[in-house]
Amino acid sequence: MKTLTLLSFFFLLFLNSYSSMGSSAGGAPTAYEMLESFNFPKGILPEGVKGYVLHEDNRFEVDLGKECKFQVEENGYYLHYQKKITGSVEFGSLKNLKGVSVKILFIWVGISEVFNRGNGDLEFFVGPVSASFPVSNFDEKPECGAHLGNKQLVSDS
Repeated sequence: MKTLTLLSFFFLLFLNSYSSMGSSAGGAPTAYEMLESFNFPKGILPEGVKGYVLHEDNRFEVDLGKECKFQVEENGYYLHYQKKITGSVEFGSLKNLKGVSVKILFIWVGISEVFNRGNGDLEFFVGPVSASFPVSNFDEKPECGAHLGNKQLVSDS
């Protein structure tokens, strides 16, 4: 009976620590703090991340709780984040991204990689094509639905 109680205790402890992963309440860094530790600004993720998992091999999963669309700046790019975002992270590098797309002309295309090479710009890749934007554009976490209207995006690159 004592063994069963002890096993139940450890199981509950494990579940509690897993469910609080990505929450600053338990002392673990938030998803935004984790991004900053890999040299990325917090504003590349929208406001309201529910949780995340960072695996030992640096694969990650981010849970937004819901899909999110917003316009980067007035008359700028539209971004769409799925409820779940996955990829792998290293210092200055996000690769194999799934769940983040940008609207170019009339179609949505997936952003596959993002690099911060330390030159003041973030470089975003859509397949072999890239575009760079100042890191300072991502200082603030965007809000879902921000700047959305009936305007169509026209690519400037």
